[in-house]
Amino acid sequence: MRFVWGILCVVLALVAGPAANSARAADSKEFDVALVLAVDVSASVDEGEAGIQRAGYINALRDPRMAEAIRGGINGRIAISYVEWSSPTDQRVLVPWREISSGADAAAFADELEKSPYRPGSTTSISAALDFCARHIQLSGIKAVRRVIDMSGDGYSDQGGDLKTARDAVVKAGIIINGLPVMNERAAFRSKIPADLDQYYAKNVTGGRGAFTLVVKKLEDFNKLVLQKLILEIAALELTEKAS
Repeated sequence: MRFVWGILCVVLALVAGPAANSARAADSKEFDVALVLAVDVSASVDEGEAGIQRAGYINALRDPRMAEAIRGGINGRIAISYVEWSSPTDQRVLVPWREISSGADAAAFADELEKSPYRPGSTTSISAALDFCARHIQLSGIKAVRRVIDMSGDGYSDQGGDLKTARDAVVKAGIIINGLPVMNERAAFRSKIPADLDQYYAKNVTGGRGAFTLVVKKLEDFNKLVLQKLILEIAALELTEKAS
């Protein structure tokens, strides 16, 4: 973990450049990354866990290091959207595509997300979520150096199409999939999180050049890991040390 943060510190130390003015995502300008934050809200995720996860993204977006990483890119701007998903027919865009090129832009996105109502889902279809997010990127008209789906969840895909087939199709389309399996301890009366969920994500979900998986084992670590993950994605760094 120290190794990962060491890389991040080097990246942030090199950051420079003015923030660009806000513009529509479908503009002809090029972005460093088009990033979909795809978050599991299936029945296995209770409202408390869902709130902690959403807060993790909100806090990461408000962190000054996010803006520094964005400004350090070739174009100094990213396009980002937030999606919640569960069953094969339940995927929702909570925050549509927004340009982020400054701390103010990132904070505005966080504010928009914070005001979005929470609605729990049912079953878990990672394959349908990947299909949806890939279309969301492809139909956006965004020109980006990299296109990334940031997929988080706490269980196996139990509905919908074959997961590996969906993953491979997304990767073939030139989209990177990074994984954030959530493996926190739960109360005895709740269903257990699969003990090999990290391996499951690595083998079946994560894919594309430089793709990586970060594992959340304690919900109190969610903020820290989400921030690390987003900076790694923005800076296009490859994770060379397993984090937990």
